[in-house]
Order: sequence, then C-alpha cells, then structure tokens
Amino acid sequence: MRREPVAPLPASRRWRFSGFPSLRFGCRATGASRDSLRCAPIAPRRAIGASRDSLRCAPVAPLRYTLAASVTLVTTLLLSACANDLFQHERPPAQPPPPVNRQATASTVLADDLQLLQTLVQGSPSDQAEIVSTAQRDYETAPTPSRQLRFALILATPGHPGTDLPRAQRLLRELMANPEMLMASERSLAFLELQQIDDHLTLEGENRRLQSDAVRADRERLANVNHRLQLETDENARLRKELEEARAKLDAIANIERSLNERKPSNTGRPQ
Repeated sequence: MRREPVAPLPASRRWRFSGFPSLRFGCRATGASRDSLRCAPIAPRRAIGASRDSLRCAPVAPLRYTLAASVTLVTTLLLSACANDLFQHERPPAQPPPPVNRQATASTVLADDLQLLQTLVQGSPSDQAEIVSTAQRDYETAPTPSRQLRFALILATPGHPGTDLPRAQRLLRELMANPEMLMASERSLAFLELQQIDDHLTLEGENRRLQSDAVRADRERLANVNHRLQLETDENARLRKELEEARAKLDAIANIERSLNERKPSNTGRPQ
C-alpha cells in the first residue's frame, strides 16, 4: 500500500519538543475517521540545498497509539502513587507503650528502701558509712522526690553515726510541702516518719529543758549551801576568835592574881 506524502502544515498546527527546538511535526487527515490522522517530523529549514519537501521523514505511527501510551503511562503513575498511599495508610500504627503501674512501682521502691534501712541497721560501720554516702551522693546529683525521701529515711534511722534528725525533719517537711510529687505510699511513709521525728525532737527538747532546769536548780541549791556554809564558817571563826580572846583575858586575870598573891607580905612571926 502506497502512503501519501505528508503535506506541510501552517505554523499554528505544528508542535515543537522542548528538547529538540528545531524538530517539528506535521499532521493531516487522510480520511473521514479520526484514526487516519498522520504525523511526521519535518526537518529544519536550510538556506541552501534541497527543497523543503525532499527533507520530510517517513510517516510515523498513528496519533491514537501515542495518546494511548501517554494515557497508560499516566494511569500507571497514578496507580503507583495511590498504591503507595494505600500501603502507607494500611501500615499498622505503632503500639503505644504499656501503661505504668504506679502502685506496683511504689511498692517496689518502698520494699527497696526498707531493705536498705534494714541493711543500714544491721551492717558494719563501714557498710553504714557507704550507704549514707551513696544516698547523699545520689540525692545531691539528682534530687528527685524518691531519692530525697530515701536520704531522709536514712538520716532518721538511729543506730549509726550518720543519724541527723534535724536534717531529716527539714527534708521531709520540704517533701510534705509538695505532696503531689510523691506517690501515695511514699506520701504516707513520709508523713508517718515526719510525725515520729517531730515527737522525738519534741521529747528531746523537753528533756533538755528539764535537764537544764535541774542543773540550774542544783547550782542554785549548791550556791545556797555554800553560802550558808561560808556563813557558818565565818561565825565559827568569829566565835573561835572571841573564845581565844576570852581565854587570853582569863589567863591575864589569873596572872594578875598570882602576882598579887606573891607580892602580899606575910604577917606571921611578927610581935603584936
């Protein structure tokens, strides 16, 4: 079958590719149907040489195949994008972290604290010093409410050199000023320990006051006794002095009488 040559088209019916600015296509309908439209590239014009008709290339495939391929490509890209979105939406969501059981956590923390206090009471002096220094270092490094409570409990425990009730009382009062920072069990333990420390320090203060009063009373009583003793001593010294003076007077009188008796003349042996 002989193909008819492609006639040139006006400039308004020519297309250019962006990648080939000098390449143009010319199309014309060879029949009544739309499928008979034919397109062929047209070489660029030359100023000198063969005629324009002799530079035309052979006719290409029908336009419907080109349009069908373009539609197929676009459809494939759209389906790929939709499939990616579908797979992304169908991806199972990340599992949320398991909820934290605060009651179990608090029970574990309190059990560890009580075990630590038992070790503190029953341990050797070196173990006690290590426990106190470790708790203090942890509290000073990161003063969380749990670490502050643990350090206060260690300071409030008697029977080791690191016992410091006033400091433990101050730490527990700071915790009870913000009770929402503690768990329920920790808050109860801190409240009970603070009450015991307050009672203990109150009794200690009362004992110190009573001892101070007793010491002051003893001092006053001793001062009074010493004063009376001094008075009696002075009185005895005065009486002893008076007694010595009286004895001296008596001796002087006795000496005078003796002298008088010795000087008195004797009348015996004289004539009457």
